[in-house]
Amino acid sequence: MTDYVPPLADIEFALHHVADLDELAGFEPFAHADSDSVASILGEFGRFVSTEVAPTNHVGDVEESRFADGRVTTPEVFKRAYRGFVDAGWGAVAFEEDFGGGGFPWLVGIAMQEMLNSANMAFAMAPLLTQGSIEAIRVHGDEMLQSVYLPRLVSGEWTGSMNLTEPDAGSDVGNVRTRAVRAQDGTYRITGTKIFITFGEHDLTENIVHLVLARLPEAPPGTKGISCFIVPKFLVNDDGSLGARNDVECLSIEHKMGIKASPTCVLDYGTSSDGAIGWLLGDENSGMRTMFTMMNNARLGVGMEGLGLAERAFQQAVTYARERLQGRAVGAEPGTRSPIIEHPDVRRMLLSMKCQIEAIRALCYFDAYHIDRSRWHPDPDERAASDELVALLTPLCKAGGTDLAAEVTSTGVQVHGGMGFIEETGAAQHYRDAKITQIYEGTNGIQAIDLVLRKLPVRGGAVFERLVTAVRSTVDALSASGDDGAAIAARLAEATDAVEADARWLAEQASRDVNGALTGASPFLVMCVRLVSGWLLAVEALAAQRLIDAGEGDEAFNTAKVATAVFHAENVVATVPGLSPAVRTGSQRLFAVAADAY
Repeated sequence: MTDYVPPLADIEFALHHVADLDELAGFEPFAHADSDSVASILGEFGRFVSTEVAPTNHVGDVEESRFADGRVTTPEVFKRAYRGFVDAGWGAVAFEEDFGGGGFPWLVGIAMQEMLNSANMAFAMAPLLTQGSIEAIRVHGDEMLQSVYLPRLVSGEWTGSMNLTEPDAGSDVGNVRTRAVRAQDGTYRITGTKIFITFGEHDLTENIVHLVLARLPEAPPGTKGISCFIVPKFLVNDDGSLGARNDVECLSIEHKMGIKASPTCVLDYGTSSDGAIGWLLGDENSGMRTMFTMMNNARLGVGMEGLGLAERAFQQAVTYARERLQGRAVGAEPGTRSPIIEHPDVRRMLLSMKCQIEAIRALCYFDAYHIDRSRWHPDPDERAASDELVALLTPLCKAGGTDLAAEVTSTGVQVHGGMGFIEETGAAQHYRDAKITQIYEGTNGIQAIDLVLRKLPVRGGAVFERLVTAVRSTVDALSASGDDGAAIAARLAEATDAVEADARWLAEQASRDVNGALTGASPFLVMCVRLVSGWLLAVEALAAQRLIDAGEGDEAFNTAKVATAVFHAENVVATVPGLSPAVRTGSQRLFAVAADAY
């Protein structure tokens, strides 16, 4: 497995030319987040993850996390890396200063997430789940809960977990059976079993703060009767010290195809008593609101998992393609062997990986930038507009980032040829690790349903149309920017026309035949990801061309940015109109094959 080199130049380009880091630095909470400070933080964090975390990736895959007698033991190298992560305060950078955070924009935290996931996704799962817990407690917790839990979660001294899934309640959380009963002291007693709980038990920290969905005895059926509770592994004394062990037990961990060092636990609540002690987070029967706070945070985070894995697989493929000698490239000296990077099909695979990585990075960073605007812009109308855009973009980021990981890690194996199928090269691990990302936090099919039935109709489609208008504005700018810009503009214009027309068709279909709309939801999501990420890559290309024309910056880097965007337009964006027939298949054809005929 090759070393990981943080792509800082690409990251910083996206921070300034797709997102607007300078604008965020003008908001009152981020006055200290100037470009130099952010570059320093990212540079130092990149050094940390490349030297301290990345070397643990293969070790963790081989050693795995182990379970015995209710305890989970993580690889020893994880403990050292996590101590370094906490001691340096890396997990706190993008959280509010009121709770011990660094007070930097979420955009900066997202860039750090990318690098941490590239270094070791299995390791990065612990901070990812913790940040979801932090967000839920920040938004829904009372002052007492915030003061007890947030400082230690923000610092990384404790970790968090999300307890949603049960044996009969996966994505259908309305079927949750875990029970919560009121106690006389104002707490609740929680009983039930949860499965697929990432880092639900481990030895990296002294305490784990579980956020648990459960149902009160008189709660209404379905999702309207779900509540959310904080259930710590160890109870917390009034002075902040740890008290007695709560009645939460790990029964087993799963044996998985990937991220083997990230323990996926079965947790049982109330095995030895009348229930584990929990505290209500938010109001009774409002657990779905709390869950979606966690889920929306996690969905962008899972998209970043995909992006991080794709970048690591790409770097490894490029290194191998430069070193592997095989065949003689066209024009090479007779009798010589050429690096396989000189063969057109290998070059095609590598550039396909590169352009899609840069496009999805732009998409995810753009989403994170609007998350910051939705919270901190001084104009309430601007906050509202960014909040609406975040809702539309988040399913694109989650699905786009994770589909990217599946494709790019597979292509990485292909670049290695037969050696990619051999575990020792490390290419196969990235491929195995990537698959779960398409399932986490709502499968990508669920993201498509969310996009078509919930996000497109917002304000009569006005949010979507505002995004389309922005794309068309960029098309006009590209058309006037030279031959490369015109080539990108042509593909973007065709894709925009197709997506806009299909969005109207889906809206009409949803009012007449919901199954018809759902049949086309997944291909439509792919269309949107390719269009919007391609648009943002085109925004980067315009910025790079302006720098070239002004004689500023690294000319080779900027030239590659333009060429990458052209390739993406002609090979990825160009496929968008071709997906329209799949969007419009309709339910009649889908259900023409009876269920028992499969």
